[in-house]
Amino acid sequence: MTRTASIPTTETDAPRVGARGWAALVVLMLPVLLVSVDNTVLSFALPEISIALAPTGAEQLWIIDVYPLVLAGLLVTMGTLGDRFGRRRMLLIGATGFAAVSALAAFAPTAGLLIAARALLGFFGAMLMPSTLSLLRSIFQNRDQRRMAIAVWASAFSAGSALGPIVGGVLLEHFAWGSVFLIAVPVLIPLLIAAPLLVPESRDPNPGRIDLVSIALSMATMIPVVYAIKSLAVDGPSLTAGAWALLGFGMGYLFVRRQLRVKSPMLDMALFRRGSFSGAILVNLLSVVALVGFLYFVSQHLQLVLGLSPMMAGFALVPGMLAMIVAGLSVVPVSRRVPPHIVIPAGLAFSVAGYLIVAFTTHEHGVLPLVVAFVVLGIGIGAAETISNELILSSAPAAKAGAASAVSETAYELGAVLGTAVLGGIITAFYRGALVLPEGLPADVAHAAGETLAGAYTAAQELPGQLGTALWDAAAAAFGSGVMVTSLIGAGLVVVAGVIAAVTLRKAPSH
Repeated sequence: MTRTASIPTTETDAPRVGARGWAALVVLMLPVLLVSVDNTVLSFALPEISIALAPTGAEQLWIIDVYPLVLAGLLVTMGTLGDRFGRRRMLLIGATGFAAVSALAAFAPTAGLLIAARALLGFFGAMLMPSTLSLLRSIFQNRDQRRMAIAVWASAFSAGSALGPIVGGVLLEHFAWGSVFLIAVPVLIPLLIAAPLLVPESRDPNPGRIDLVSIALSMATMIPVVYAIKSLAVDGPSLTAGAWALLGFGMGYLFVRRQLRVKSPMLDMALFRRGSFSGAILVNLLSVVALVGFLYFVSQHLQLVLGLSPMMAGFALVPGMLAMIVAGLSVVPVSRRVPPHIVIPAGLAFSVAGYLIVAFTTHEHGVLPLVVAFVVLGIGIGAAETISNELILSSAPAAKAGAASAVSETAYELGAVLGTAVLGGIITAFYRGALVLPEGLPADVAHAAGETLAGAYTAAQELPGQLGTALWDAAAAAFGSGVMVTSLIGAGLVVVAGVIAAVTLRKAPSH
């Protein structure tokens, strides 16, 4: 049986919240800040983690990717459970588990155990993020206020990303890499105290029964697809990658088919027929791919190729993060007057320009082009994220805010996986293909240098004199050769996002 999505009525005249509502927003920003700080800190800590734990190239990508991979598989499930059992309750359970596992991750002795801890963080993180966005939907019923609240929510990701390199840089210069995980504890303790006092509980008044089959199918869809993408990016085309992709798409077909037939679907598929919903999700996805892919290779370029400390590399990216915050907040009054199918492509044009700056100037001119490029890129990403997230929430019925938020967060986390796996995989492939090792290297050193840039850096530090210098010069040149191609591909993804917005969001209401 095909179900029809409820079409929201005009919400500009809905009741406006007072000081308590805005205080609740501040509390809900804590987990958002934490997750964004965690992502950025880990990117900047990756060189030191690579040196300390000596992961393979595949393990290095898994350290970054397993967290969003688990989130992507569980977000829809956790969002739906939040609709049923209480969004605030899920938030508090997730915060408690996230803090505890972060403490364990800080002391992981091997790359394998760190990957396992990151997977557990993904499990509890899946409870956090849909809850924050769906609670905003229930607290801020007035759409003008909700636009601003979502702009603050989206900007919190940027603020956390801006704060992460600085805090992480200080920690990494004075303590071991594990210290970057311990920051979760002081951030989440205030949440656990204040949320029961300030954040009202909300849930779907008619949730229907729990559909265990749909839960299993949603996980069986996301995890194989993302794994196939990672396998393709790291190892190239293979029967294994194709088999995982086929399994994921097959499970996805069964998931959609079940949602269309059951009386109380886990996810109302009719929402995807609305351009303001499906188009906004694709814009969200591609914007995050561009952002995370940029941060993945730029953090390594700043620290390993240009020789900046983690703290200085963090400061180099702060102007771009601030530009993202300002753009996200400034686009709110603009979006009341200019329709989204114009605002989003105009903003993303800046992001395209940012990638082109990286492609054609970084290798010759060092740090400054990266700073300017990220400022320009951040303007477009900040505007696109604010508008796309607001459209996703406004297109769904209030009672299903958790499921809709979960779809938005799934797009975000899948974009994080794709950004690292695709753009990170491309630059890794170019690095390996362009690397010309100097003669006379021991076999184990040559293998480590051929795996990752960090491996080459460590090997070069241990080799004597001219041999170490020759190895590092070759590695830096090989890495730089992939920057242009990767940046051009990133620019192409942003162009696709702009075209999707221009085509699908024509009928989306701007007020």
